[in-house]
This record gives sequence, structure tokens and C-alpha cells, in this order.
Amino acid sequence: MKALLFTCVLVPWLVAASARSSDQDSQLIPGSLSGRELNGYNLKSRRARRALPLADEADDSPIVEGDGTDLPTCLLCVCLTGSVYCEEVSPDMTMVPALPKETAYLYGRFNKIKKIRTKDFADIVTLKRIDLTGNLISEIEDGAFSKLPLLEELSLAENRLVKLPMLPAKLSVFNANNNNLKTKGVKVNAFKKMTKLVNLFLADNQLEAVPYIPESVRILHLQNNNITEVNINTFCRSNDTYYLRPILSEVRMDGNPVMLSKYPDSFTCMKVLPIGRYR
Repeated sequence: MKALLFTCVLVPWLVAASARSSDQDSQLIPGSLSGRELNGYNLKSRRARRALPLADEADDSPIVEGDGTDLPTCLLCVCLTGSVYCEEVSPDMTMVPALPKETAYLYGRFNKIKKIRTKDFADIVTLKRIDLTGNLISEIEDGAFSKLPLLEELSLAENRLVKLPMLPAKLSVFNANNNNLKTKGVKVNAFKKMTKLVNLFLADNQLEAVPYIPESVRILHLQNNNITEVNINTFCRSNDTYYLRPILSEVRMDGNPVMLSKYPDSFTCMKVLPIGRYR
């Protein structure tokens, strides 16, 4: 009798519990998981979350140090639209980095670049300005700048150059101040075809003579060299007494051993006298 009574009480209770569960499942959003399936999903998600590493866990992998040549350029440098700024890069930058194709302005100052190769700029035909001031450049392969039809400004100041490479004809500004340039390292007609050159800076070198200066030049800096003489053809023309150079408005030759007062006929075509020694 007791067993029969227990069964009579238990069966209605199980039926009611099943009905409540069915009602809860029917109230879920159509297409969603049932309560039992949802509980299983939550359990799986919690296990998955426990398997993920903590964000602030210490990384025990070794740190590999290099010279920066194996890192993406725009990770080492600041890349803006058309401009790349690679100044005082750490770790040391010892060569020209690979540049984005659309680069127009490169500022690679104060690094430890030692050599410029022909392939460094071969595919970057959009370059208009290159500034490599304050590096350790002692060698530039011929043709390194020859495939840059838009290049207008080039600075190689404060390097270790002993000779100049072939330069683009369309340059308007060229700066090679503070190098080790001697006259034998600068071809006589190095600037002859540069008909758009406006500013030419060759100060603080070891030049013994003034190279050919294009008529387009407005500012010429030759101070602190070893120039010992000038002649009438340095700036003017011996075969044309009417020749004038009105564009050339600033010539610095101070800090050279040449006594400019000994060559009065050498400046008759100029509207201003060079700055330098006259007594």
C-alpha cells in the first residue's frame, strides 16, 4: 500500500515538472536554443574562456635584437601620405629602408646609413625630396638617383663623401655641406646640365677650385674649403664683356685661402661681390 501511494504522488509531480520545462522552452525566441541546449553552450563557452591566455601574462620568449633592417619601414618610421620620416631611428638604421611606392618626401636624417645603392630608389619614381643629412655615407653607386625624374631637392650634408655621384638634371636644391669632397671627386661639369639648380651648398669640404656653376644658381656656398684662386671664367666669361649674372645674389667664399682682391676682373658680371678675403 505504501509503494502504491508513493507512485501515485510521484507521477503527477513528474508530469507537472515536464510541463513547466516545455512551457519555458516554448517561450524562447524562435530558432534559439532550448534551455538544456543553452546550458550546455554556456558550459562550453566558460571552458573555452578558461583556455585563453591572460592578457597580462609574462611573455618568456627571447627578445631578438637587430639593426632595424628586418622590420617594416612604417614600424620603424613615421609614414604619412607621401612622406616617410626616419630620423634617429632605433635600432640603428644602416641602409636606406624599403619605401612605400607612393613616397614623395624622405627624411632619413641622423642615422648610420653608410652606402646608397642603385636599387634603393629604383622603383620610387615619385620622390621629390630626399634628406639624408647626418649619416655615415661614404659611397653612392652611380645611377642611384638617375631614375628619379621628379627629384627637386637632395641633401647629403654632414656625411663622409669623397666624390659626388651623377645628379638628376632637375634638381633645384643640392646640399653637400660638411663632407670630405675634393676637387678630384667633383667632376668639372658635374652641375653643367642642371639648368634648374637654384641653391648649391658645398661648404666645409676640401675643394681646391670652384666647379662650373649653372646660370640658374641664386645662392652659392663655398666657404671653408681650400680654394686658392679664381679666374674670369669662374663666374663670368672672358670672351663676352657684356655678359651679366643678375640671378647670382649670394656667394660665400669666406674661410678659403684665396685673396679675392687679386682677381677684380673675375666678378664684373655679378651684381654683388663674393663674401671672403679681400685684404
